[in-house]
Amino acid sequence: MIEWLPLSAETRPVPQPVATPLVWAAACGGALLLVALLNSLAGTGRPALALAVLSLLAALLGMCARFVAAPGTAVMCWLFLNGFAVPPVGTLTWAGHRDTFWLACLVTAALTGTTLARVVNARAAYRRITTAVGSAGTERAASPEKY
Repeated sequence: MIEWLPLSAETRPVPQPVATPLVWAAACGGALLLVALLNSLAGTGRPALALAVLSLLAALLGMCARFVAAPGTAVMCWLFLNGFAVPPVGTLTWAGHRDTFWLACLVTAALTGTTLARVVNARAAYRRITTAVGSAGTERAASPEKY
């Protein structure tokens, strides 16, 4: 016997990620605002604080982005970190190990945010589907005359 269950009636779809160019624009604008705010409040000599704040921004942006947006998000944040949070302000430099570490931190933060969002969305979708199937099955067992 075939039993028809309306799975899509009660379930909500998994949210779609935001387009990559929009995420990069948000990274550019957010990094600019955060670095300007940090420079006005704490000064330009605190790159560790700027790295922590920009890593948090990259993780938050990663939560609504695709995996392919992570490297671009990290590079946008690194450009503002290196160009405006480290003296001399306005000059891009490459200091080997330091900048490699900063880029690795920013990419890791963006990928961690994206992975966390994917796991949370997948678990929520799984719970919605199993709850809908499980409740329909128990309802059928309790009152067969409804079908």
